[in-house]
Amino acid sequence: MKKTGVKSAICLIVATLILGPFLSSEVYAIKNGIPDGDEHPYVGLIVFFIEVDGVYEAAWFCTGSLISPKVMVCAGHCTYGVDAAGIYLSPGPHYPGDSFEYWTTEIHTHDEYACYVSPTMKDWISHDVGVVILPEEVVLTEYAELPDAYAIDDLPMKQDVDLVGYGFQERMRGGGQPVWTGEGTRMRASAQLINSKHAMNDEFVRITQNPGQGKGGTSFGDSGGPVLLAGTDTMIAVCSWGTNYNSAGVGYYSRLDTEDILDWIEEFLD
Repeated sequence: MKKTGVKSAICLIVATLILGPFLSSEVYAIKNGIPDGDEHPYVGLIVFFIEVDGVYEAAWFCTGSLISPKVMVCAGHCTYGVDAAGIYLSPGPHYPGDSFEYWTTEIHTHDEYACYVSPTMKDWISHDVGVVILPEEVVLTEYAELPDAYAIDDLPMKQDVDLVGYGFQERMRGGGQPVWTGEGTRMRASAQLINSKHAMNDEFVRITQNPGQGKGGTSFGDSGGPVLLAGTDTMIAVCSWGTNYNSAGVGYYSRLDTEDILDWIEEFLD
């Protein structure tokens, strides 16, 4: 499938748009979660930039996971159409103006990534996976691990998973449109897999994210963040998109266990 023009606005519903300071726009985040601390040191905050007339302008930020000392997996709607990225791997909080821990211009989006190619829910986004290459090796005691091919198909209904990301945590009300805010802190929450057949099953896995039922959830700012099998470093999917503005209901996460996605990512590990 072909990409349709510049990055479509609908594809940004799960990334955090940067309007002025990069922690100031209306977004969604890890819900019903707790600070992650050093639990997942391979999960980082990525601020993406677009080059305009020789100047890098901040565009949006997402979450990504190192699967090796230099290779970070993210969502395709985060990496598509950008020219550079500033990265934090420390848990935060991070504020506008903080110096980036790493800076790179080597950013890749899956060759078959496409967004808003069809008005139907089934086909509106595809191959929502990207990779960011760090300029130097980051030595950690652990990294996120890729799943076996089609591992999700064998998981039981309500499989426990861990969600990790840097999105905002608080929704401010009063004086106009509600605004999401936060401190750029790495958070984590527990959720469950809805492992049943659905229209987008070939590419996406669905996960419960209803804070009212004690479950965690993700959306803007957490895009590209990992879905980990609970208590492990095995990353089965990345945060892609949600269906409502309350980060409740069901979230859709791009599968990493399909052969074409695994083959593409592993090219960067050779």
